Amino acid sequence: MSDKLNLPENAEEIANLNLDLGDTGLALATAEEEKVSLASNWKLVWWRYRKNKLAVICLFLLLIVVSIILFPQFYANDDSERSDARLAYMPIQPLHFFKDGKLDLWMESMEGVRNRKTFNMDWVANPEVQVDVKFFGHGIPWKFMFWQTDRHLLVAQDGKTRIFLLGSDRMGRDQWSRLAYATRTSLTVGMIAVFLSLILGVVLGGISGYFGGVADMIIQRVIEILNSIPYVPIWMAMTAALPREWSPEQRFLAITIILSLLGWTTLGREVRGKFLSIREEDFVLAAELIGCSKARVIFTHMLPTFMSHIIATGTLSIPLMIINETSLGYLGLGLRPPAISYGVMLQEAQNVQTMAKAPWLMIPGAVVVIVVLMFNLVGDGLRDAADPYSK
Repeated sequence: MSDKLNLPENAEEIANLNLDLGDTGLALATAEEEKVSLASNWKLVWWRYRKNKLAVICLFLLLIVVSIILFPQFYANDDSERSDARLAYMPIQPLHFFKDGKLDLWMESMEGVRNRKTFNMDWVANPEVQVDVKFFGHGIPWKFMFWQTDRHLLVAQDGKTRIFLLGSDRMGRDQWSRLAYATRTSLTVGMIAVFLSLILGVVLGGISGYFGGVADMIIQRVIEILNSIPYVPIWMAMTAALPREWSPEQRFLAITIILSLLGWTTLGREVRGKFLSIREEDFVLAAELIGCSKARVIFTHMLPTFMSHIIATGTLSIPLMIINETSLGYLGLGLRPPAISYGVMLQEAQNVQTMAKAPWLMIPGAVVVIVVLMFNLVGDGLRDAADPYSK
């Protein structure tokens, strides 16, 4: 005979069982509340942030983008400035993953045939000539600080044959390799400009909100003047005023400073409003009574209370800076060759005839859209996670 369950037989045993279960549930609830109450603000923000699955995925993708910024030579399979007019406007070479039913990377070789009517080179895939490709293969040596290697993400197996994952431009330069370097340049401009604008916004907004008076009036009038001027014309005027004989590094620094000088106003007003709301709090008064300096009160006691909001605002500002730099480069007012950025690459696609003949030249524009979308989703996730009243 099968064993029977030992169930309570009377009301007293049932009451005792319910009491035990109630005590266990109460203990679990108390432990959970204690865990939340002892957690730091950053840990609470992370717990709320990881509930947004899309934002977490975009954060992981942004980490890959950051690795491209640090090691573009690894992702590039060719020299970004290596040109060959005979390979101009070569289309995208599709990557195949299987050969004879087995996992094997290869590409079809491309052969150019001169069109007798247009005199343009028509590229045709030749499936009989296959180029073996491998991940983490040996190619052009490159160096990062004191570390030197010749490993690349994806190269031809022989290490010599040129492959064009995203086609080539009018000078026969590899679009894939140039896109890796353009990612480093454009995102570095955006991040440094946002970092400088955050410093200006926090410092000037903090002074305006904490001290008030004449300082507040002057800073607010400056913000109003900057906001009343259309950004695009002033960007065009200031970048057009840069000397043409400047090196790419000098133009890079100048454009970064220009973007940061014009991008701090919104954060400055947000910081001012936060300081106005918390400068009368008890902890601020206590810090002042024990003799803390004004700078210590601002940066040690007041600023950390909404640091997560500042980080979220900065994350949402990076896409705008990237678009601004790309727009200036596309109009020829930002970075210029030999510098490589999204805007410089998109200059190749300004002609409608070129776009019809080589539509892959618009791929940097699609990359800009994807990168901006990732930053926006991460920024939205951080903003919601930093809000203590969010669900």
